[in-house]
Amino acid sequence: MPEPEATGTERNTASPDTIPDSPPPTGGLSPKSVASWVLVALIGAIGWGVLALSRGEEISAAWLLAAALGSYAIGYRFYARFISDRVLKVDKTRATPAERLDNGVDFHPTDRRVLFGHHFAAVAGAGPLVGPVLAAQMGYLPGTIWIVAGVIFAGAVQDMVTLFFSTRRDGRSLGQMARDEIGPVGGAAALIAVFAIMVILLAVLALVIVNALAHSPWGVFSIGMTIPIALFMGVYLRVLRPGRVTEVSVIGVALLLLAIVAGGWVAESSFASTFTLEKETLVVWMIVYGFIASVLPVWMLLAPRDYLSTFMKVGTIALMAVGVVLAMPTLKMPAVTDFAARGDGPVFAGSMFPFVFITIACGALSGFHSLVSSGTTPKMIQKETQVRVIGYGAMLTESFVAVMAIIAACIIEPGLFFAVNSPAGVIGTSVETASQAVTHFGFAISPEALAQAAKDVEETSLLSRTGGAPTFALGMSQIFSSVIGGAGMKAFWYHFAIMFEALFILTTVDAGTRVGRFMLQDTLGNVHKSFKDISWKPGVWLASAVVVGGWGYFLWVGVKDPLGGINQLFPLFGIANQLLAAVALAVCTTLLIKSGRLRWAWVTGVPLAWDVAVTLTASYQKIFSDDVKVGFFAQRDKYQTGIDTGKVLPPAKNMDEMHTVVTNATVDGALSALFALLVIVVLLDAGRTCFKAISSPASVRLSEVPWTESKIVAPAGLIPTAEERAELAAAGLDSGGGRTKEPVA
Repeated sequence: MPEPEATGTERNTASPDTIPDSPPPTGGLSPKSVASWVLVALIGAIGWGVLALSRGEEISAAWLLAAALGSYAIGYRFYARFISDRVLKVDKTRATPAERLDNGVDFHPTDRRVLFGHHFAAVAGAGPLVGPVLAAQMGYLPGTIWIVAGVIFAGAVQDMVTLFFSTRRDGRSLGQMARDEIGPVGGAAALIAVFAIMVILLAVLALVIVNALAHSPWGVFSIGMTIPIALFMGVYLRVLRPGRVTEVSVIGVALLLLAIVAGGWVAESSFASTFTLEKETLVVWMIVYGFIASVLPVWMLLAPRDYLSTFMKVGTIALMAVGVVLAMPTLKMPAVTDFAARGDGPVFAGSMFPFVFITIACGALSGFHSLVSSGTTPKMIQKETQVRVIGYGAMLTESFVAVMAIIAACIIEPGLFFAVNSPAGVIGTSVETASQAVTHFGFAISPEALAQAAKDVEETSLLSRTGGAPTFALGMSQIFSSVIGGAGMKAFWYHFAIMFEALFILTTVDAGTRVGRFMLQDTLGNVHKSFKDISWKPGVWLASAVVVGGWGYFLWVGVKDPLGGINQLFPLFGIANQLLAAVALAVCTTLLIKSGRLRWAWVTGVPLAWDVAVTLTASYQKIFSDDVKVGFFAQRDKYQTGIDTGKVLPPAKNMDEMHTVVTNATVDGALSALFALLVIVVLLDAGRTCFKAISSPASVRLSEVPWTESKIVAPAGLIPTAEERAELAAAGLDSGGGRTKEPVA
């Protein structure tokens, strides 16, 4: 069987533009399929038309849903297939690292349905839930356009292409791929930037979980029970009933639902105090759990737990979508608010460009995803042909979560939205002052309405519940209570949503810790060759301890000090995440060019150019802006002047906190400059490498591993095609696929 154009460590010396295209997929669309896709396109187009043409009147949120779902379907069916078949030329006959290096620890061929669940759960953290909520300050239209267009042309593309290239390199991490393919200078800058940003991202995500679970016995019990359930599922699939994915899924979902219901019972029982944990206790347990999840075999805990949580995540979001269709709530937030032009919003300061595109990362384009796509997933994927459903498909699913989040934020009254999401320093601490402040924003709400909103969800107050999560919970409770239970069930659905968000985020922390371990081991492997074996136990334990120690330290200090630890670095979250995406897209573009795909380099090159424009503009403004609400150094100068004049400025309460604010602003400004500089170094070195590859193709060297014939037969998508079912039957396999004694042509 002939080998593909790039095998081993060297590519053939043909010009990058002379490699022939793969033939188009066999079998065109039938007239019935054409009619179906035309209908899908029309639904999406009508949805966008209604959103674009509305002029101040309230419209149903169902139109936003139609626009998004129609666009996703077209993007996945046509654009993702084009990239998979024509640009990447995925090869189902090529063995993946999961097959070649299977050791039952980190490398393990995993059923695509389980792996889809793991990958989705690993990438879908706090971002798609809270980012769109905060961006709703600008109105529903800017955020929606970025979520949908961004995921189709940037975010899902990044995830799929990164997964493909990492799979062809034994699952190497993003930083190591940068070092191998771009060069030692750009690679070193990428390794430093990627690992530092990773630690910050994990600590931020962990802080959100701690805040959500503190003093919540229901949430702690239900989420804690997912661990033994996942362990049972892992052993069931590996030892008791191998390959019985549907069977174990039914059992797992039943146990998960029981755990959620039992959490409510526990919260009302004498055991409530046992599961009512302080923030410091939660930090310790999270660090311990993160370490254990990082070192255990991936099939035992991480993959089944992520798969299990995906049922709840996707199921809940799907039910929200059904609720929107049934209840038909209207979008109360304007399409575009005045804050989009002025840039002085109370939720976050800054103009629509670039800050909407920084605030909404996960769901549109997120650098964190590239770490998972070059971390756990490429070491578990059965076939190259599955990169489309797992890389592109899982990202579309997360984007749908973001769409539901922006719907949840925009169906509640704008006055309530701003009262919940504005800091106390802006709206005060009473419903009277909050009502006055929100009215000044242009959105009237009475003190009585604010008090009633809190009473409806059994909270003492909803004022200044910033961060996005409470707003999402309010929107979810409004949708669900409109369909099931009425107003009397609002409190139940609100607290269910808070617990749901904590479960949503925790799976990102455990998978992210393992990814960080891989990244650190790859980096240390450049110094000591033993670390190149990512399943070498001393390396596993050492790297895991360093990673959890890094994010655990910032988390611990942040919990103890409202202005310290990760709270100090929290403002860097959005920009750092999108700078990470720039690194990933730069590596992907370089690899497309080096592997002879110059004509298709625009697939990642265009989103790279957009992301660089957004992130470097945002970085520049955060460093050099004179607006104290935007610029880090401007904020430092303001508080330093206050110190010099003996004046205490909010949020500081004394001079010690004034000094802390000055330190935080200085550190944030310096790190923003450092991260931007490191990314610029990566971009420049990538540009040099691409120019060399174009001008001197014969000099190109790739770190791609040699082609090896696969002995695994498995479907490319979640549902096997008729051709795939016949292939599986011929090999004597069920729908999950598996290894055969002889390759099946």
